Amino acid sequence: MQEMKPIKEGKVREIYDNGDSLIMVATDRISCFDVILGNQVTKKGTVLTQMSKFWFDMTEDIVPNHMISVDVKDMPEFFQQEKFDGNSMMCRKLNMLPIECIVRGYITGSGWASYQNDGTVCGITLPQGLKESDKLPEPIYTPSTKAEIGDHDENISFEQSIDHLEKYFPGKGREYAEKLRDCTIALYKKCAEYALSRGIIIADTKFEFGLDENGNIVLGDEMLTPDSSRFWPAEGYEPGHGQPSFDKQFARDWLKANPGNNWTLPQDIVDKTIKKYLQAYEMLTGKTLN
Repeated sequence: MQEMKPIKEGKVREIYDNGDSLIMVATDRISCFDVILGNQVTKKGTVLTQMSKFWFDMTEDIVPNHMISVDVKDMPEFFQQEKFDGNSMMCRKLNMLPIECIVRGYITGSGWASYQNDGTVCGITLPQGLKESDKLPEPIYTPSTKAEIGDHDENISFEQSIDHLEKYFPGKGREYAEKLRDCTIALYKKCAEYALSRGIIIADTKFEFGLDENGNIVLGDEMLTPDSSRFWPAEGYEPGHGQPSFDKQFARDWLKANPGNNWTLPQDIVDKTIKKYLQAYEMLTGKTLN
């Protein structure tokens, strides 16, 4: 069996070159505040991969995606080990576009802080009198530039996203920027409506897109996971304060409350975090992960 080494390691993912495709492995690492923590969160990688698959399947009618297979039998022998089973996805190679496509359906987090300051989010003026966690009249598209690991992404306006894309793809900036915005909003609307019917509010999320060999825009990376989105339980939702969530909030809250933590969580916080990930997966898909 040929040993394979990742060509790229992100905070949570490892990417392997498989010739004309890539294999993306979602590890059980967890990052908070852009730092990789000292813990492994068992099953987390499987939740992320299988949840992405679920959404990719649901949204093929809106935009094509990069998924080829999540079955390790379709992959080189190296991936037919237990540690890769369930958390690996074989994908088409794309030329990734240098924009994080963020869509916000509710006002929370940095968006809420910005709104309190001057009534805008990423340069978009919003109605007066919104409360924290309020649903916005319409989802808003707030792109950012993609930062290298260790740097922070920079929020930009839609107009700036045209200029940013134009630098990399002369003559295509506006076309790509408009397509990214329109796909992002369409994906969010369809999936947020579905999620709500299953008891989950998708407050915001981010997508990443790339170009295939024919120059078509294709959805890449992960899709609507608790790592890339804010999921709130619909039951008990009430604007006016922060909402409980199905993501890393347990981990973030504990780290904030325990300075000097050496970026390592106690086991009970790890257990609570993975329980939230599994609960979100089961509510959305109607399936349990074995």
